[in-house]
Amino acid sequence: MKSYQGSLPGFDFLGFNIRQYPVGKYHSRRGYKTLIKPSKDSQKVHYQRLRQIIDKRKAVSQDDLIAALNPIIKGWSNYFSSVCSQKIFNRLDELVYHKLCRWAKRRHHNKSWQWISRKYWKTIGNNHWCFASNDFDKKYKLFNHAETKIIRHTKVKGVASPMDGNLIYWSSRLGKNPQMPRSKAFLLRKQKGKCNKCGLYFLQGDRLELDHILPKSNGGTNRRDNLQLLHKHCHHSKTRKDIQNLVINTGTHDKGCTTEERSEGKLSCSVLQTSRRGDSSA
Repeated sequence: MKSYQGSLPGFDFLGFNIRQYPVGKYHSRRGYKTLIKPSKDSQKVHYQRLRQIIDKRKAVSQDDLIAALNPIIKGWSNYFSSVCSQKIFNRLDELVYHKLCRWAKRRHHNKSWQWISRKYWKTIGNNHWCFASNDFDKKYKLFNHAETKIIRHTKVKGVASPMDGNLIYWSSRLGKNPQMPRSKAFLLRKQKGKCNKCGLYFLQGDRLELDHILPKSNGGTNRRDNLQLLHKHCHHSKTRKDIQNLVINTGTHDKGCTTEERSEGKLSCSVLQTSRRGDSSA
């Protein structure tokens, strides 16, 4: 696609830029390749938001600044994680790095750059320039755009439709959806697309919920081997059963186990007493 009457090629839609780029004949028979990237306006608005957060927090601690930036960076990166965004992610990380350098120098204008870099940037793994606090905790480490894994969108095969009855295919697609949390995607693949309670396949649009196989009230943990994926209504049914079992085992509000005994002060007499007139006993 070429520019026409001064307008740039391609078009923007929902923050994405869709454009055809010319390539050699060995790459495509048509001579071009369609690429989808984050639009320039979307990049500009995102970076301006990060700049405003940093500028408004010149006096806060490093931990508070990281806590304010991480949700914005993660949300924006996840939204564009299914298109050609890697180069743009790297460029944004570089811009944020230079902005944080100015933020740190302003706080310690009488210190050397070596002292400032050792205070605010740490070595974590293979990355020697992690903007993180001394706690080395993920909560206090700045999330980089480039850490987001790019997961390409898989096209639907042929004329496949969610209504065609091919449940295995659609369940596997759901497990590869970049919008699904990793914990649910892992369990979906582990359970082969089936609900562990009813045994039916999950479909696109179903409400999926995480369930603790051994309830936390009984000592269950959040480890993967104690988690399973259930339909929403199956999860509610299992939760009610778990509560009933807990009541039976602990005796809490269990009126069925309560027995009434006759009071010793109200024992009935089986022998009739004699009357005052001296009548014989019955």
